[in-house]
Order: sequence, then structure tokens, then C-alpha cells
Amino acid sequence: REVLRDRVCPHPGDPAVRPGRWARRRPRRSTVVLAVVAVVGGLAFASLFAFAVTRLSAKTGSSPMRPTGIPASVSTSLAGLMQLTPVPPSAAPGFTLTDQSGHRISLASFRGKTVVLTFMDSHCTDICPLVSREFIDANRDLGPAARNVVFIAVNVNPFHRRIADMASYSSEQQLDSIPSWHFVTGPLPSLRAVWNGYQIQVEAPSRNADVIHTSLIYFISPQGKERYAAAPMVDHTKMGTAYLPASQLASWGRGIALVARAADR
Repeated sequence: REVLRDRVCPHPGDPAVRPGRWARRRPRRSTVVLAVVAVVGGLAFASLFAFAVTRLSAKTGSSPMRPTGIPASVSTSLAGLMQLTPVPPSAAPGFTLTDQSGHRISLASFRGKTVVLTFMDSHCTDICPLVSREFIDANRDLGPAARNVVFIAVNVNPFHRRIADMASYSSEQQLDSIPSWHFVTGPLPSLRAVWNGYQIQVEAPSRNADVIHTSLIYFISPQGKERYAAAPMVDHTKMGTAYLPASQLASWGRGIALVARAADR
């Protein structure tokens, strides 16, 4: 498995947050290929190289290479945008946590459905709201197939672990419009076990500090096996506000829907 990048989720109440800070601290999308920092767990180097070629080809105008193992329904350019990578089909690490409605849920309970799994901070004002928008778009793009897909986010904020935090974020970002949405949290040891199982790095030095965490989306088959991983992206205005062009947000939503459909095959 590959740790593709870490994201900074600025805390909205942090007095240290000031205009332009995040744009200076993070690489822009044009340098994202260089942000691949480690390969662990056996993702093919050839696939990673293909992604680099895809991104560079977009700059040079040459025809991009197609990464191997990508679903036929996903175009080469969309796969490059998502940094989509096939994952060796091993069992996804299980967990049992509590969602925003106070329901205890386990990953195993969703056997028979495709699971789209990511990791979010309920106090994030950076990349997490963008991924939330993409999930909403993906659920819409799935159409009738949405009944076979579950969207789950695991909390990465060790200081804000209340169910109320998950519920407030879900409501603010309109994620409750997804019938199968679950934002799960729990005791810190349980959360850390999930982070470790999915190679998610989390740094949160204090309650009001920025949470830095690896941003990945996993696609888990109805048989409970990991199939694909994607790396969400973000850009920033000169004032440091996180954004993506509407066309890219729509492309991400469509891509998540396409991969979710392919993961059950």
C-alpha cells in the first residue's frame, strides 16, 4: 500500500491560521507526483510510474500511458486525476465503531456491498469538505446502483471524538443526504488501530492544532477485499482557501461512482 500524501486540516478556531499559510505549506497539484513518499504493502511500481507519466504527459501534450489494472470504464485521464491504483486483493482491515447517529457498525456488516472508505476530520476546513462534496456527487451519479454502495469516513481527530462532532459535520456538509453515509468514531486506541491498518498517518499535537493526516480513498469489494485506492487532491487560492474547479469536483464524483461500480466485479 502506498502513502500518497499527507493533508493539513486547519482547525477553524486556531488563532495561528492566517491567509496564505496553507498554500505555502503544501505542494501544488503540478508537483503532486513528487509527493509520493513511500511504498508499503506491495503496490506495483509500474502503476506509480504510469501515474507520473500520465501527469507529465498532460503538461507536454503527448499521449499518456494507461496504468495497468484500472477499470475499463475509467478513462486514462480520470485515473491520472484520481491517482487511482489497483490494490492487491487482500482482506480489508476490519473495525467496529460508532457512526454519527450513535449506531455501532462494523465493516463486516456491509459484506455484499461495495464500501467507499476514507478518513476525515470533523473540524477540517480544507480537503475534507471537498471530498464530502465528491461523495455527494458520486452517490447521485451512481443512480439506482447507489443501493449497493456504502460511504464511510473514519475520524482522524483524536481530540474531537464525540458522536456530536460527527453528526454536526455530516449535517453541515449535507452528507446526511447520502442514505448509506456513516462517519464513525470511537475510543482513541480503536481509531489508531484503524489508521494503522490502512496506513493513515495522523499528527495532532494539541486540541487546537492543525490535524495532519494522509488522505486516501479505498474501494472495498462486496467480498470485503481491497480493490483500489485513490488520493484526493486540493488546490488553494492566493488567500489560502481550499478549492477545486467545479469541473474537477464533478470529475471526481463521476470517477468515484465508476470505480465503486467496478469494485464489485
